[in-house]
Amino acid sequence: MIVLFIKLLLAHLVGDFLLQPSKWVADKEKHKIKSKYLYAHIAIHFIALLFVLQFSFKYIWGIVILTVSHFIIDAIKLHLNGVVNSRWLFCLDQLAHLTLIAIVVRIYEPFTITIDTIYDPKILLAICCIIFVTVVSSIIMKIIISKWQLEETNEASLKDAGAYIGMLERLFVFTFIVLNYWAGIGFLITAKSVFRFGDLSKAKDRKLTEYILIGTLLSFGLAIGCGLLFNYILPLL
Repeated sequence: MIVLFIKLLLAHLVGDFLLQPSKWVADKEKHKIKSKYLYAHIAIHFIALLFVLQFSFKYIWGIVILTVSHFIIDAIKLHLNGVVNSRWLFCLDQLAHLTLIAIVVRIYEPFTITIDTIYDPKILLAICCIIFVTVVSSIIMKIIISKWQLEETNEASLKDAGAYIGMLERLFVFTFIVLNYWAGIGFLITAKSVFRFGDLSKAKDRKLTEYILIGTLLSFGLAIGCGLLFNYILPLL
């Protein structure tokens, strides 16, 4: 089952990303189903499926299902361009393709997925920790750091970039703790220090340095604490 899924996933990645130039994407968005590159794109998927499945007649219906469904999904996506948020559209498009791949795998090599899997205590613990190191930690940090207010600067900044960076760094730290890879945390701190050096060197006093240091220590501390707690509770479940 896993081998078949990997083969179909490989064909999808090759066709949807590796062998789809930006020129094709732009032409498809402009001409939609009238674009010749849409059909070339589908043909590449068909050929990729044939290769990964070693031209086996056994999988012919699976190849047909994935090829036709890929055309339908892409056609719908092209018509929704400009109507639905592009990021959501991309995610839904890929989710639809992966769902069809899972369906084809199930046709040839039946497997069962039960809702009980989601309620496994280990899964629930992992979900709790992920929510904590992303959303909850952000709120905790905002409450603590709100004690200090720095003067507004005119420097341009990406909207909510700081919040996303914090979430990602805590996810990395949490993952490193779970994998018992403490060296990764040191690398992450070093990398952040290098990128922050410009901000710190331009500060006229110690306020910005102290503000950044407090935020960094809080962020890493919350993630490390959550990771240690996860490793402590997991064997008990």
